[in-house]
Amino acid sequence: MKEVANNNWTTGNTSVDIVIGLMLITSVMVLCVAILMLKVVKFYVKEAANPKPFATAEEREQRRLEQEALMEFKRKQPTIWTKIMQLKPIEEEGNLVMDHKYDGIAELDNPIPLWFKGLFYATIIFGIGYLLNYHVFHYGLSQTEEYTAEIQQAADDKVTFLSNPVNAASAINENNIVQSKDAAVIKNGEGLFATRCTPCHGEHAQGLVGPNLTDEYWLHGGTIKDVFKTIKYGVPEKGMISWEKSMSAQQISDIADYVLSLQGSKPAGAKAPQGTK
Repeated sequence: MKEVANNNWTTGNTSVDIVIGLMLITSVMVLCVAILMLKVVKFYVKEAANPKPFATAEEREQRRLEQEALMEFKRKQPTIWTKIMQLKPIEEEGNLVMDHKYDGIAELDNPIPLWFKGLFYATIIFGIGYLLNYHVFHYGLSQTEEYTAEIQQAADDKVTFLSNPVNAASAINENNIVQSKDAAVIKNGEGLFATRCTPCHGEHAQGLVGPNLTDEYWLHGGTIKDVFKTIKYGVPEKGMISWEKSMSAQQISDIADYVLSLQGSKPAGAKAPQGTK
């Protein structure tokens, strides 16, 4: 029987693994202590070879004064913030007082902040570049040219979209729809009408809350384009919702074809005529 090699870093025995782990930790600690001891030995050897004398009281005072002078010098040095804002310390305000006073109040001649100057010059450079780009060399498009280009791009995208057979159903709209009397279209429209339109227009389009769709009278036009538009956008003021977001253009077209196929069917209990012929 072939033995399976153990690729894990553990031995499989918990007690042995703990002992090994403790030994590794101890080894690392011993190594760190040895390094520290080596540094201590080197320090003592260096001091033994070149002993450094203790500083006298005068030397310590001199060192203290030097440190204070250095700190004072650093304190007076302008920071990045004061350089950007062009701020002056209070002790220098006397040099900034202007000659005139108003109502006993003196005015300081403070310089303009560096960031403001940079912003001002940047706007000048940007303005010159803008002028050259749009009005001299005409590299960039004006707002009118951009609008025209976007309109043309939208028209091209529309042509590309409608040329795709997958989007053929979306190509139908109230401007290009043509009435179909195909039996399959009428059948599909009938199914859609039954699930969406019967609550308002009745099972046979005889009219309930909504008008009768089988007579010759129409409230919003009786052509295929008018019926398609009415279904698509709805009649909100009369309670009919828009169906364009819940049905495709092809489905709306099929319902419109089905509604027009019901003309003259005279179902029982038909609602009185509404609208005009």
